[in-house]
Amino acid sequence: MENTERKIWGGEECPITLFMEQIGGKWKPVILWLLFQEGTMRFSELDKSISGITQKMLSQQLKGLEENGTIKRVSYPVIPPKVEYSLTDKGKSLFSVLDSLCKWSENNLSR
Repeated sequence: MENTERKIWGGEECPITLFMEQIGGKWKPVILWLLFQEGTMRFSELDKSISGITQKMLSQQLKGLEENGTIKRVSYPVIPPKVEYSLTDKGKSLFSVLDSLCKWSENNLSR
């Protein structure tokens, strides 16, 4: 008998792994949730709204979300610089996922 078993839920083939690489982590879900709640936000507004994040980390996370197409960045040619972030249609499609995670967390986890 030939063993043709293949691990399909490991590494790059696993949809959960891909999701966590693109959207997961400590800060990206928080950023997305804020944009769901508040709509378009400036960098400084996001920075003030997220306790514990450094500006460098916020900038990196926003760049990653922009690269994967879940948020869009609009830069206005004014002084001082004005940059706004908002959800794309792809980003908006994550609402039910994050809402379900929030509800599950409220019902099942405690600090």
